[in-house]
This record gives sequence, C-alpha cells and structure tokens, in this order.
Amino acid sequence: MTLAILLVVGAWQIVLIVLVVLLLFGGKKIPELMKGLGKGISEFKKGKEEIEKDLED
Repeated sequence: MTLAILLVVGAWQIVLIVLVVLLLFGGKKIPELMKGLGKGISEFKKGKEEIEKDLED
C-alpha cells in the first residue's frame, strides 16, 4: 500500500509536503515528531507480532 502511494505521489509533491511540514512545525520540532512516530510504529509492530503469536498457539 505504501509503495502504491509513493508511485502516485511525484517528487515535486514530496518536496512540497516537506516544505509545508517545515513551515508548520519548524526545524527544531521535526526530530521530536519523527522520534515519536518511530516509537509508535515499533509499538504497533510489537503488538501485531504478539497477536500473531497468540493466534498461532
């Protein structure tokens, strides 16, 4: 699904999105946002793996 979105969104759209994010949050806030996003994704993956293990048992 993510690959399909990347194929639809071109390089100029990605640049525009990055610029808008920079304007909205500023350069200092972006590392904090990405760190939180990364933690959220890892927690989601851990939860998914636990559910898959429970379903196998």
